[in-house]
Amino acid sequence: MGIRNLKPVTPGSRFASRSDFADLTAHKPEKKLTVALRKKGGRNNTGRITVRHRGGGHKRRYRIIDYKRNKFGVNGKVATIEYDPNRSAYISLIHYEDGEKRYILSPLGIKVGDSVVSGEKVPLKTGNALKLINIPTGLSVHNIELNPGRGGQLVRSAGGYAQIMAHDGGLSTLKLPSGEIRMVSDQCMATIGQIGNRTYEQVVSGKAGRSRWLGRRPSVRGVVMNPVDHPHGGGEGKSSGGRHPVTPWGKPTKGYKTRKKNKKSNSMIIKRRK
Repeated sequence: MGIRNLKPVTPGSRFASRSDFADLTAHKPEKKLTVALRKKGGRNNTGRITVRHRGGGHKRRYRIIDYKRNKFGVNGKVATIEYDPNRSAYISLIHYEDGEKRYILSPLGIKVGDSVVSGEKVPLKTGNALKLINIPTGLSVHNIELNPGRGGQLVRSAGGYAQIMAHDGGLSTLKLPSGEIRMVSDQCMATIGQIGNRTYEQVVSGKAGRSRWLGRRPSVRGVVMNPVDHPHGGGEGKSSGGRHPVTPWGKPTKGYKTRKKNKKSNSMIIKRRK
């Protein structure tokens, strides 16, 4: 797992870097664990663009990931470590003793041939999944459930991990990668270890074309447009917009506040990320 810098043979490769993919052991996914993924170009079911700057990009198939880790007491062996175009983390194909195969998020340091297992009293080893109540404080975890049995929703991107700080009154206190400290039911499942591919954020794209491969279309700033095209447009010389950022249609760029106050989960947050 490392970064390789490209030779500056073109303007696009002058500052570009790529992952060396040294950890990967397979080039094609397990076909039965993939489904078709259709492009929508940012459009909703009525055909209107609801997310701008989306479109094109390389064709992909979606890999079905086991976020629930609910195969309790059945040992599995890591068969491959693979690239997944739909996420920043790598994924591992697990062959279970009963013949079933599943993909999981690949933890840092896991190798082909290693064994993983989920359950109540399983070893505290990287890749194993347990309830939070069974994991001692100080350990790093990922793929954490918010509601028991729902599947992991927290800490799923490359290099991510949360630290268990305390257990008290049926709740576990976690420090998340964002800096937020919150409580989660200690009956929620979590996987031990840090997610692999830590160098993901150090990769430099190098050229606009690579964004197009990923399905990202160009985004033009409102302040460089004319007043007829955008509320931020116009002005003599370079201007800064002169108002809170809005969309081309005058709505707040980051949206109005829609969340109702006094939500139950607010009481679970001890320290906000901001």
